[in-house]
Amino acid sequence: MRMRAALAGARDRGQVTIEFLGMTPTILVTLVVLWQLVLVGYTFTLAGNAADEAVRAGTASEGQAACEEAGLKHLPNAWEGGATVQCTANGEFVTADVSLDVPILFPGAISLPFTVDGHAGAVQEED
Repeated sequence: MRMRAALAGARDRGQVTIEFLGMTPTILVTLVVLWQLVLVGYTFTLAGNAADEAVRAGTASEGQAACEEAGLKHLPNAWEGGATVQCTANGEFVTADVSLDVPILFPGAISLPFTVDGHAGAVQEED
């Protein structure tokens, strides 16, 4: 009687191992998808922050070059490569538009075929 119970328990342990091995690809794909979503969200955060920094520099100085430089200054190296910053001043209002490429799995490698845009605007400071 005890021998049968011991054999049944041994068979169950093997079944759990097989089921776990069968689920491993699903677990890995889920982790990869979640990591990619984290990268997309982080890129949105970087684009918004870069636009804010650029417009802040644009309102405090008189140069468009300073605005564009400030937009790129705080970006990590992996996102700088495909980044574009455009600053415009309409009278008393300064706007900054930032476009960043979204990396696939590893920043600095291949990018997704779409970009993330950040936009910010502020009133020009008076001297």
